[in-house]
Amino acid sequence: MTRRFTTAERRARLARRHLLLPALRTDDVVALTDAVVALHSTDPVTVHLSAAARMAHPSIPAVERCLYDDRALVRHHAMRRTLWIARPEVVRWMHAACTRKQAAVEHRRTAKFLTDAGRDDADAWIAGARKQVLDLLHEQGPMTTRRLGEELPELRVPIGLAPGKSYAATISAHTRIPLLLGFEGALVRTRPAGSWVSGAYVWDAMDTWMPGGVGDLTEQEGSVPLADAYLRRFGPVTQRDLQWWTGWTVALTKHALAGAGAEAVELEDGPGWVAAGDAESADDAPVPSWVALLPSLDPTTMGWKDRGWYLDPACADAFDSVGNAGATIWADGRVVGAWALGEDGAFLSHYFLEVSDGTRRAVLQEAERLQALVGETRFSVRFPGHMQKSLNG
Repeated sequence: MTRRFTTAERRARLARRHLLLPALRTDDVVALTDAVVALHSTDPVTVHLSAAARMAHPSIPAVERCLYDDRALVRHHAMRRTLWIARPEVVRWMHAACTRKQAAVEHRRTAKFLTDAGRDDADAWIAGARKQVLDLLHEQGPMTTRRLGEELPELRVPIGLAPGKSYAATISAHTRIPLLLGFEGALVRTRPAGSWVSGAYVWDAMDTWMPGGVGDLTEQEGSVPLADAYLRRFGPVTQRDLQWWTGWTVALTKHALAGAGAEAVELEDGPGWVAAGDAESADDAPVPSWVALLPSLDPTTMGWKDRGWYLDPACADAFDSVGNAGATIWADGRVVGAWALGEDGAFLSHYFLEVSDGTRRAVLQEAERLQALVGETRFSVRFPGHMQKSLNG
């Protein structure tokens, strides 16, 4: 018979597999990243706070060592044109299955900017700029976008963005080249130019930072292991969940499910899928009561398109108007509230659902861990949910 999953079993899997149970926390940053396939990095703060929520001993320096000294995790644009942090092998899957098509779009966009600026050799200009940038980085090592412009002044061609619009602007073409080469997998964002909350990165050649670069897997070859990894961390899921999480077409989603040998199961609200051999697992057993403070865009909160089993309609304001998750309070496998840090570092919270006094005390203990991690650092969240924005005034 087809395996049927209850909501309670799904919540138990989530708690165990995403390392949100206190007993399962680890200081192995690669392992906790693998537990959710990859960490969101569009907001640089998310990487560190998502890791900290799953660490036994939260530490910003430990995350930085893993990223920039060990280079065990790599930052790359991938699913849904979002920046992620993942192991090199996973980055190669993501690049083949998600990023390469985005790079082609980015190339056409950059070429149009140049053509509109009066260049009739846009593709040749881009090819020349690519070579100059890569030669310079291979020779001199990592540098910021600003430094690239100083070293290669011939690339500082003015181009217009959104001409005729109220938000029209003129920028230098040299700022578009690292972005394009990042999508192509030729460049990588390394250390931030400022502190850990900064989103301005130093660029390096990908093949220097990650030996072998992004590889040459085809879209179909990359999609199968990526789908399998997602199923093993987030399953059971719906087909719509996988398609949304990856940004794939229906056809590619079905190909990946078939190639991964995914098994059909039944969820309380319809059909779903798990990884091959994963329909029965000890991870489905009941778990102790737990809470977690997850940051904006955390991969757990953002991991499914069909969210009703962990997101009550009353919690809608934990998200923004386009579906990005703000900072959320979790209790026993579901979102129950939103949180923020005030300008003075104070912990601010709002509960959408009724919770016990014990849960509130556990949340305050987690808040103390968070405040100790952040210390005197202050930051603005790039994608706050409606309630998070309200808490911050």
